[in-house]
Amino acid sequence: MENENATLLTEFELTGLTDRPWLQVPFFLLFLMIYLITIVGNLGLIAIIWSDPHLHIPMYFFLGSLAFVDACLSSTVTPKMLLNFLQMGKRISFSECMIQFFSFVIWVTAECFILAAMAYDRYVAICKPLLYPVIMTNRVCIVLLVLSFLGGLLHASIHEGFLVQLVFCNSNKVHHFYCDIMPLLTISCSDPSLNFLLVYLLAGLIQAFTIVIVLVSYTLVLFTILKRNSLQGIRKAFSTCGARLFSVSLYYGPLLFMYVLPASQQADDQDVTDSVFYTIIIPVLNPIIYSLRNKQVTDSIAKILKKCV
Repeated sequence: MENENATLLTEFELTGLTDRPWLQVPFFLLFLMIYLITIVGNLGLIAIIWSDPHLHIPMYFFLGSLAFVDACLSSTVTPKMLLNFLQMGKRISFSECMIQFFSFVIWVTAECFILAAMAYDRYVAICKPLLYPVIMTNRVCIVLLVLSFLGGLLHASIHEGFLVQLVFCNSNKVHHFYCDIMPLLTISCSDPSLNFLLVYLLAGLIQAFTIVIVLVSYTLVLFTILKRNSLQGIRKAFSTCGARLFSVSLYYGPLLFMYVLPASQQADDQDVTDSVFYTIIIPVLNPIIYSLRNKQVTDSIAKILKKCV
């Protein structure tokens, strides 16, 4: 009878970022502003790259792809969160919850692979400049991008397939501001051991693989530039690589603590805080870190502004 009733579950209740009524409106305004900046910044970056022929090279191809993924990731989570700030009951239907989780995993996973592809592109460009046109062809870039999205789709499909088989009857309250797998597994009255194992295994493999590529690539870039004994080049290398590694660490850090380390099961409040970083903060920071610090992009923005004036 219990399982029979559990199958009739039609919605979950999200606890959100806070249960304090006086914080709902300030949080709504804050995250609305961040979301608007995220969408304008990332879509604007895509438009700039698309409109300027000088930016039609692999580096900006991946940068535009990263901007697209960031816009999609933020749009998967933030609109529902904003709506819940203005509602008394933060409810989400079962089907909407599954769709949100599926979309979330696709974009988060794809971003991991794209960050790795961007790091590899910089390695080839700086460490093997003569072979760069041969190695990083248009076909290779497209294949890397397609594999990134296919990896995200496969990762999401595996988790979704096992998640929908669980029965939820203990509680419908999800301690999060969006549908994520860890808080969903904790309220299942079925045995979620296999689901937890898949999370740790797949998330661990994906993050280990992409983190190694990122760290090795940027380390080799730094060593290559240091060998040239150019003070200006060294400063530029540390500035560029440092900013990118800072962005990557902000993205991967919370992911590691949430999905790879077993202790994340108990740290509900910390998990919610960590999620804000890679779903909301990182998408708004990436256009600044990867584009506004880039002279070619800023020159393109200046040309566009001059035409508008």
